[in-house]
Amino acid sequence: MNSFSITIDQIGSTPLTFSSGLYARQANGSVIVSYGDTMVLVTVCAAKQPSTAGGFLPLMVEYQEKPYSMGKIPGGYIKKEGRPKDREILSARVIDRTIRPLFPKGFINEVQVIAMVLSSDRTNIPDVLAINGAACALCISDIPFENLLGAVRVARIGGKLIINPTYEQRDSSDIDFIICATREAVVMLEGEFEEFSEDEIIEAIKYAHPFIIRIIEAQEKFRAEGAGKEKGNYPLYTPNEAVEKAVRESVTPHLEKLFKIADRDQRHEETKTLLDGIFGELTEKREMETTLDEIKSYYYEIEGEFVRKKILEENTRPDGRQLNEIRPIDCKVGVLPRTHGSAVFTRGQTQALATITLGTAGDEQMLETLEGEKSKHFMLHYLFPPFSVGEVKFMRGPSRRELGHGALAEKAVTRMIPSKEEFPYTIRIVSEILESNGSSSMATVCASSLSLMDAGIPVRKPVAGIAMGLVSGKKGFRVLTDIAGAEDHHGDMDFKVAGTDKGVTAVQVDIKITGLSYDIIKEAFSRAKEARLSILEKMNAALSAPRTEMSRYAPKIRSIEIPIDKIGVVIGPGGKMIRQLTRDYNVNIDIDDAGIVSIVAESAEDLERAAKHIIGLTREVEIGEVFDAKVVKIVPFGAFCDILPGKSGLIHVSEITDEYVKDVNDFLKLGDVVKAKVIKIDPQGKITLSMKQV
Repeated sequence: MNSFSITIDQIGSTPLTFSSGLYARQANGSVIVSYGDTMVLVTVCAAKQPSTAGGFLPLMVEYQEKPYSMGKIPGGYIKKEGRPKDREILSARVIDRTIRPLFPKGFINEVQVIAMVLSSDRTNIPDVLAINGAACALCISDIPFENLLGAVRVARIGGKLIINPTYEQRDSSDIDFIICATREAVVMLEGEFEEFSEDEIIEAIKYAHPFIIRIIEAQEKFRAEGAGKEKGNYPLYTPNEAVEKAVRESVTPHLEKLFKIADRDQRHEETKTLLDGIFGELTEKREMETTLDEIKSYYYEIEGEFVRKKILEENTRPDGRQLNEIRPIDCKVGVLPRTHGSAVFTRGQTQALATITLGTAGDEQMLETLEGEKSKHFMLHYLFPPFSVGEVKFMRGPSRRELGHGALAEKAVTRMIPSKEEFPYTIRIVSEILESNGSSSMATVCASSLSLMDAGIPVRKPVAGIAMGLVSGKKGFRVLTDIAGAEDHHGDMDFKVAGTDKGVTAVQVDIKITGLSYDIIKEAFSRAKEARLSILEKMNAALSAPRTEMSRYAPKIRSIEIPIDKIGVVIGPGGKMIRQLTRDYNVNIDIDDAGIVSIVAESAEDLERAAKHIIGLTREVEIGEVFDAKVVKIVPFGAFCDILPGKSGLIHVSEITDEYVKDVNDFLKLGDVVKAKVIKIDPQGKITLSMKQV
């Protein structure tokens, strides 16, 4: 049994190690990536024969964080692994988007990549290790994959960029940025930022690239030293030349007319009619053996060549727009009467309805993560019903694509959300895509931002998003602003950028070519900024700032911070006090371990009364303070008075007035409220009050 290992020093704060040959040896390629005590096993397998499903790559990627890796048994009733968590699905998508464009054209064998976190030290983040493991496993396998790549995560703390931060460093960073690249070019970007400028993001990419090259060089050495297999003889997909030629001859005279139809539905209908006619012509009159799906695949290839040529040579887009032109935009807010906030954002034939629901601390989402349990008080969920593209499909929960789009939109707006201390609500946004023809995730960003302001949530700034496209060739490239469906389908990249008027808050870049040069990235960022500022102007015309009042249907919530040692006072023996407060003021009360008390009520009056009572229970009384003291007991030597909930003091007869007091009842009666000053607090906490010193 031969084993191989290679270690790269100074990739972040910890050496990065690739090893192979000991585990999962029946896979086409398998690698264990180690970073500290975090270990990820990545395997890659390919089917022996090409897929019959069509001329595309059937790639499947799975990423799994095993509970045993951190010494835990799964929570809940079922003590075994179930369906993947959202975080695992999102990590799998990042791997897929990184490696998919680098397989050779025509390779259509089924490929499965499985990344399993076997050990977690709760310090080092495993998802980037999984990307590098997938690249290395493909590199040493017999699968045709020659484009070596690497990946790092970049953080910034105190203005200093850091490679592969720990969980703790990431949480205190103003950037969370995954960069994947080959030796020559960038392949995939995914990031969240604290309003970074475009130049700062490019600086982070350039800072990361030398580290990525070192990872690639290690993979080359790893393979050369014996870890790799000879590349196999996998047949590549080749078209049926006779059928392709016949389809090309039939469709070419119609391409110019179809290209000029701006309406998506009309173009689809005209295309369908044309292809049905060609299918009948080839199968019935020419007696060719083919299928409608095969004809469609050739047609879209030919259409793509035509669309790309028009854009590259004539600067002409399918819907007639200029290269930097955004489709017509319409913004509406407050469209639903009973939700806590709502907005509809329409851009061309893409339309997103975003709604806000406000909840209490008890509505927060609890997450079991490799670094421990966490809670989320802000959530954004994206839904893509089939009617949005005029299709009939089963609706069986959010797809991986929907989870990815929702996560991107959430990243875009999350840094504009007020903290729990500033705004003590749990916030959920649901984005329903009502129409889709290009970049519904960025429409979600815009609709979500408007709905947050419509709900009266004190967001820092509005956020807008835009998707940029690319068509490249031997004679150069063209960057397209606000790509529609046809440009996304036939183009080379989907470059999504979201941000405020000050800077970028989220980026996600997918490509179909082998990499993006820095010239392309720079132009895409520059044009995206122009578009984002233009969209923000239109959004501001609809609603430029959060409403001053929240919906009357939203719960009334107030948060109070109390000393931790006073939590027991509010709860009371066996919960007696908190139950009494709940009953007396018709409220719900939650207290966390940090001493944050959240009070929820249907009316503002009940809310304020309960808050006042809790503040009174937990605050310290100081000498010199003056209170409205209520007389609750009269004794021969004075009167006991309540000054705060749970706190009372004695007004001695000598402190009632300057006159001689023969009988306290001559001056005070039960229930009287008088001004009284605190003049003494003894070591046992007994309070002495004075009326005459007020």
